[in-house]
Amino acid sequence: MPVEKLLIANRGEIAIRIARAAGDLGITSVAIFSSDDHLSLHRQVSDESVGLEGGGVAAYLDIDGIVASAVSSGCDAVHPGYGFLAENADFASALEAEGITFVGPLSEQLALFGDKLSARNLATRLDVPVVAATSGAATLGEVEAFLAEHGAIMVKAVAGGGGRGMRELRQGQDAATIFERCQSEAQSAFGNGDLYAEKLIEAARHIEVQIIGDGSSVAHFGERECTLQRQNQKIIEVAPSPSISTETRQLLTDAAVRMATEVGYRGLGTWEFLVDANDPSTLAFIETNARLQVEHTVTEEVTGVDLVRSQILVAGGASLSDLGLQQEQVPEAKGFAIQCRVNTETMTQEGLARPAGGTISAFETPSGPGVRTDSYGYQGYATNPNFDSLIAKVIGYSPSSNYEDAVRRVRRALSEFRIEGVLTNITYLLALLDRPEVRANTVTTGFINIFASELVEAAQLISSDLWPPLATHEDSNTSLAGAQVSNDPLAVLQHGDIDHRQSADASSASDNSSSVGPDGTRPVEAPLQGTIISLSVEPGDEVAQGQSVAVMEAMKMEHVIASTMTGIVRSLGVSQGDTIYEGHPLLFIEEVDLNIESTETQAAVDLDFIRPDLQEVFDRHYKGMDEAKPSAVEKRHGRGHRTARENLSRLIDDGTFVEYGPLMVAAQRRRRSLDDLIDNTQGDGMVAGIGSVNGDLFGQDDAQTMVMSYDYMVLAGTQGLQNHRKKDRLFELAEQNKLPTVLLAEGGGGRPGDTDTAGGAGLDCWAFTFFAKLSGLVPLVGVTNGRCFAGNAVLLGCCDVIIATEGSNIGIGGPAMIEGGGLGVFRPEEVGPVDVQYPNGVIDILVKDEDEAMDTAKKYLSYFQGPVEEWEAPDQRLLRHIVPENRLRAYDVREVIETMCDVDSTLEIRKGWGPGCVTTLARIEGHPVGIIANNNHHLGGAIDADVGDKGSRFMQLCDAHDIPLIFLCDTPGIMVGPQAEYEATVRHASRMFVTSASVTVPFMTLVLRKGYGLGAQAMAGGSFKAPVFCVAWPTGEFGGMGLEGFVKLGYRKELESIEDPEERIAYYEEMVAKLYENGKAVSTATFFELDDVIDPAETRTWVSMALKAAPKPSPRDGKKRPMVDTW
Repeated sequence: MPVEKLLIANRGEIAIRIARAAGDLGITSVAIFSSDDHLSLHRQVSDESVGLEGGGVAAYLDIDGIVASAVSSGCDAVHPGYGFLAENADFASALEAEGITFVGPLSEQLALFGDKLSARNLATRLDVPVVAATSGAATLGEVEAFLAEHGAIMVKAVAGGGGRGMRELRQGQDAATIFERCQSEAQSAFGNGDLYAEKLIEAARHIEVQIIGDGSSVAHFGERECTLQRQNQKIIEVAPSPSISTETRQLLTDAAVRMATEVGYRGLGTWEFLVDANDPSTLAFIETNARLQVEHTVTEEVTGVDLVRSQILVAGGASLSDLGLQQEQVPEAKGFAIQCRVNTETMTQEGLARPAGGTISAFETPSGPGVRTDSYGYQGYATNPNFDSLIAKVIGYSPSSNYEDAVRRVRRALSEFRIEGVLTNITYLLALLDRPEVRANTVTTGFINIFASELVEAAQLISSDLWPPLATHEDSNTSLAGAQVSNDPLAVLQHGDIDHRQSADASSASDNSSSVGPDGTRPVEAPLQGTIISLSVEPGDEVAQGQSVAVMEAMKMEHVIASTMTGIVRSLGVSQGDTIYEGHPLLFIEEVDLNIESTETQAAVDLDFIRPDLQEVFDRHYKGMDEAKPSAVEKRHGRGHRTARENLSRLIDDGTFVEYGPLMVAAQRRRRSLDDLIDNTQGDGMVAGIGSVNGDLFGQDDAQTMVMSYDYMVLAGTQGLQNHRKKDRLFELAEQNKLPTVLLAEGGGGRPGDTDTAGGAGLDCWAFTFFAKLSGLVPLVGVTNGRCFAGNAVLLGCCDVIIATEGSNIGIGGPAMIEGGGLGVFRPEEVGPVDVQYPNGVIDILVKDEDEAMDTAKKYLSYFQGPVEEWEAPDQRLLRHIVPENRLRAYDVREVIETMCDVDSTLEIRKGWGPGCVTTLARIEGHPVGIIANNNHHLGGAIDADVGDKGSRFMQLCDAHDIPLIFLCDTPGIMVGPQAEYEATVRHASRMFVTSASVTVPFMTLVLRKGYGLGAQAMAGGSFKAPVFCVAWPTGEFGGMGLEGFVKLGYRKELESIEDPEERIAYYEEMVAKLYENGKAVSTATFFELDDVIDPAETRTWVSMALKAAPKPSPRDGKKRPMVDTW
């Protein structure tokens, strides 16, 4: 039966397009709209409208709600448009169950083509070529396996279209992240998160065939080319393709018709193919869009067929024969049509679209022969971020056989499109159309990605000033003087309802009458634009210069206007309530030398008086102080802990702390009163600001530090919305001002109780990005005490150093998350205690309590603040006696470090982990240095996997902040053996080489005893010639490898020729002894493999020379290294 009343289950420009087609057919149209879409133009264009429950996309995906709307409004048909529910078989079935016609394919056809995998199977059965792909809804593992096989693939949503749920994936990219993003997009857009993968065709054109069917016969309207895409979404479409051959066109249309005929297709549909740009005869079916397409417009222009009208008539029972659309009746395409999608978006240099929004202040569409604009925009419309950014489609059509004629027409139309108040991609589209490749259509689907930055630059050069600015008051002859301001809040809205010309004339006359005063007078002019609140003088009054004569209101502020002269008021130029411009005469004064003074002399000010508004500020700040929380402080002290403010007080120099955000409260206003929030959540769990640390050593200017402490007395130091915003603000300030940052991280991680949010998972907060960006730019000092879980622990883990008290627990998740993950029930004290986190390397420095932690943080930070002037050195002769003459006797390398460095200047990092080496910050003659020393008490000083990691990270830290390095070498080499290989030593130890080769700070190597093989080279930047100097103590011994192994390998034949075992052993020991003699430091120095063999007591002299000889680091704006490895 023919359709009589049509509900349009869509919005925006396509809903308007459908409503117009319905109107042409005499069909009543009914629009639907979500709660946040009631101002969209499609509602006004339709004959009737029905509101939906809920807002955003979800409302337009509500099958039950839309079906109920169709029933209640008496509709006998529903047109789904495109997107939303257009390809949802359940929606079509629900309508069919109510006896309502679905304007589109049958529900079983929607189910078939809505599942791209089923559509591919149909194509394969009909010998239509397809791209290699996974079978069935693929798991992440299957996608990764497919990627490994093909190298480059497309991950695609099984359902839906429009480029959503679709990403390119190449080797080396994060497959899991891309898979999750596609899955999330598909679920959000189509309600189905299933994905599959296709092999990527690198140089492809995107060609599609427009089909219509009536259930028994099928016809096509030729093809469209949609190759120009950004982020897999079409942006410019063309009909017909100007670049494919007649043979390729026939292959495409035959394949589409064959598939549509096989299923008895009904309605409009588009069959999409990829065509190899290098071999146009090679094509592959990718999917069917069983609906009306966004780009149907270009087909309509070149064929003259109203596709939407035809679609509605077919749904009402008409056959193709009835419509005159049997294949032989379909008009041949004439000329070319090009559609450009105008989106409220901007484009990045990487080719990514970023949505824009705002209120449209001007909206004038292009016109003229061959120009069509489909849109729902209008002046005053506020764009809605909940929906797609498409605001208009501009179509340029030329009947010419020259494709460039159509390009020129659509470009001109775009340049005439006036949209103000919101950013659009119009200049970007113009830049695209200006490209010679686009004009010649020698493009592929990757074109925009390849030339993304060039396109953005070109768009910026295209003048966006295509239209004159909107008129301002300076362009008018009117004046505001005499326009009365009413207390009625509707007055401003009603003011424009009078005759504007009459109003302008009246106000102009008023202005002219009051702009000139009586003879012999001078005006007192308004110093600003505003409204007259009161006048304190009348004609005849005597006034003194400086005396108040009027009060004006401007921008919600009252301004007292003083007389600019002494004399007698002769006339007034304004009345109370007038709104005037700057410079308008307020009154006219005859200047007279009167012996009077202004009565408004300044009263004496009590400097100790506290005004009520200031007292309110004091009271509010007090709420966040420890003194306002005696019970919480007592509880904190009862646990042996200090408060956040007490810790900061010990860390920061007295009187230098300036706090940020102390008055903010938790984002819980929907569940708690403001008074409650002020009393109990002020600061939102964080005390933070800028202060001086070690100012007595380095001066206030060089000691400024960003300090931030989670406050366990406020919401357990958890991370809430405002807490994150505070961190975002301060992390950005730290980056801008290059401030060292100290973070006291005790707290429970993310907080679930905040209510004042826009919803969602909160994964778009910036704190973790901003803080991580500081790595390598400024020193990051992390301190924790008590419990530090989840987000707090992640921020702590980003720090260069972690200082923890003995009572600390550090974990990626706390007990609640562990239990929620089905991993068991644990007490907080059982999660990440120090006896786990210190020996495993998470904790760098373990201290007794918070006082020691603050002192240690100050000491650590001092190495990055510069040299100190006052220092004391131990007696260097002690160094002569630390390494024993007996080469097999162990010694304490830490004693070497303590003796060669300034007194009390050392701070060992990561002492609890990686015992094979010692990493220490220290000073020599006041200058900061970093020391890496082999520890002969562990594996004889051999470099194992942990040493490789520990030493490499320490090198990164020192190099990032220009701290010179000293290597104290005493190693038999890199650790060998099956266990060493099990620990991946090949990779871990090699970090020492690549890291040392990348550092630019001066580094020095001092060989205390053993210097063998690759291990010795690792302690010297890869070569004994790489350091500023490489010297040895007299106890040094050297070899290209372990000498025992050297003899066994190098003299194997000689040893095998000796049959007597005792003689063989004696020969072996003799050879080893000779090598040890030859490998002594003084022997090695004769080959100039060393710079010298020195008296240990002269060690500081060599180091001091190297530090003084090295050039001072050049000032820089950014980072020296991208980051400091957290491990």
